[in-house]
Amino acid sequence: QVHLVESGGGLVQAGGSLRLSCVASVAAGNPFSMKTMAWYRQAPGKERELVASISSRGSPMYADSLKGRFTISRDNSRNTLYLQMNNLEVEDTAIYYCVDRSNFPALEWGQGTQVTVSS
Repeated sequence: QVHLVESGGGLVQAGGSLRLSCVASVAAGNPFSMKTMAWYRQAPGKERELVASISSRGSPMYADSLKGRFTISRDNSRNTLYLQMNNLEVEDTAIYYCVDRSNFPALEWGQGTQVTVSS
């Protein structure tokens, strides 16, 4: 069991940057450092999609369309996952979710944080 709380969303102009954070509360014996974590997003009228994931060893993977603009990272000492988003586009407007993928295909979701990019 894990409880995930995202923050850092907001309204930004196209070309701007945001950094999302996700703090994980974990059960004893289930350390954050051992988890595979990810960011997903859901745009209006679209299905949820994987944005990026990071292994327990810190190896990142990105959706092909986002490489070079988004960076996923983690601070295991703070039980925190990050998503740095640069050069944002209007098409990045979505609700962004922090996800525990450790037991894939079962996923644990945060409540999401809204990112809105204006033109």
